[in-house]
Amino acid sequence: MNKTLQISFSLRNTYRVNSILYSLKQIPLVKKILPDRLYSLRGFKIFANIIALIWEVISVFVGKLLYLTFMIEAAMSMYENVPKDALFLHMLLFLTIIGAYMNTYMFNPTQDKYYSIILLRMNAREFSLLDYGYSMLKQIIGFLPLVILFGVGQNVPLWILIVAPFSIVALKMTLARLVLRQFEKTGQASNENQLGKFVWTVTGILLVLTYLPPAFGLVLPVPVTSVLLVGILPFGVWGLHKIVTFAYYEEMDRQLLKNWKNPVQATDIQRQQSQRIISADRTITSKKKGFEYLNELFIRRHQKILWKSSKRLSAVCAALIAACLLMFYLEPESKEVINGLLLVFLPYFVFIMYAINRGTGFTRALFMNCDHSLLTYSFYKRPDMILKLFRIRLREIIKINLLPALILGGGLALLLFASGGTDNPLNYGVLFVSVVCMSIFFSVHYLTVYYLLQPYNAGTEIKSGTYQLVMSVTYLVCFCMMQVRMPIITFGLMCIVFCVLYCAAACVLIYRLAPRTFRLRN
Repeated sequence: MNKTLQISFSLRNTYRVNSILYSLKQIPLVKKILPDRLYSLRGFKIFANIIALIWEVISVFVGKLLYLTFMIEAAMSMYENVPKDALFLHMLLFLTIIGAYMNTYMFNPTQDKYYSIILLRMNAREFSLLDYGYSMLKQIIGFLPLVILFGVGQNVPLWILIVAPFSIVALKMTLARLVLRQFEKTGQASNENQLGKFVWTVTGILLVLTYLPPAFGLVLPVPVTSVLLVGILPFGVWGLHKIVTFAYYEEMDRQLLKNWKNPVQATDIQRQQSQRIISADRTITSKKKGFEYLNELFIRRHQKILWKSSKRLSAVCAALIAACLLMFYLEPESKEVINGLLLVFLPYFVFIMYAINRGTGFTRALFMNCDHSLLTYSFYKRPDMILKLFRIRLREIIKINLLPALILGGGLALLLFASGGTDNPLNYGVLFVSVVCMSIFFSVHYLTVYYLLQPYNAGTEIKSGTYQLVMSVTYLVCFCMMQVRMPIITFGLMCIVFCVLYCAAACVLIYRLAPRTFRLRN
């Protein structure tokens, strides 16, 4: 067991160090300074080890800090007439239930497991128990001080806050037992990264129960949530017993990791999955010519992954707006609260528009089913051809993302009017146009980053550290915007101006740089 522990930590640290060095070599300005023999230099390895250690410590707390800040603390600011202690525990309980099955830490195929179990043939049971135990320990260490910090400020009893992190871990262990038991019966491993429609439906229901009842002043009382959190603990012991005695870790892990890191087989699987959602109708054609012909065929054959998801999002947005209007009719006192939120919460919708934008799916489909082959031709990388096709694709992705944006923007303006209106009529127009501009910005942003940092290699694997860094920064900026409070007229006009300037800059950068950057990765 000790040897397994030493090897697993050494292995994890080694590939993290190499990943850091590789990422440094991918940064455009930095890679020219760093030598080619970077991996053999002791000084750089020590530097990377220090970064890896610091990141390991920080990662214990950062994710949980963001989780508690935005999922609970920021959400609580939207409810004024609810006891803060009860609201905090109410949200924590329901989100804990969601996290118990969406982030089990046991049924997630990771690099650690692949390298250790598949490549090094380590004892699967020992590794799985050590890896899971370490993950649960980090959960307790990370959540304990942060839950106390946030909860004390809401006047939650200290003893409940101390119990809460252990309840979070106990519920994960309980769910893990149920899934392990299912594997014993069926022989089918459950991959937490491949959740079915039923699980997502349950998640949606739980999120509604988390955030909707407080709008009507309904939350679970503190004694009830306290009893439930304490009552979870014995089930955790029950789950732990099964985790320790489970005898089929080797079979389960190998099934989870099958084809996970095999580039050839993984690519074949991705292509097979793509083929299932691409229309095979041979009658699909176009009367257009050149790149317009190529683009129209692509759009028509990818209706399922492009327009179908857009239509679904539009339907969800329309349903939510209708639900809010119904709430205004049933609970007239809610109008004042919603009106006040709409007047200052426009920055919050930056993250919402980021979340519903289909830019990543669009660019991934472009590469796998179009650019993957055409990038081997020299004419395809000429500046004038790149800019022409960029404009065509930009028009299409904007159209796809614009449908839910129009419904959401118009719906927000309607809600503002129905909830009491505003003294400045210009707010209605700015609210609508700014939401549309957010949608256009993300459409331009994703396509621009794809052309400038084309991250895929011939095996459709992402090999650009800079691309991943830009995507991470985009996420963090949008996440932080949820904390900004600014009047509609001020933030809306800033969004509109920024969107126009960004679009102009994107076209210039694509024309000048894309001929060198839009290529297959090695």
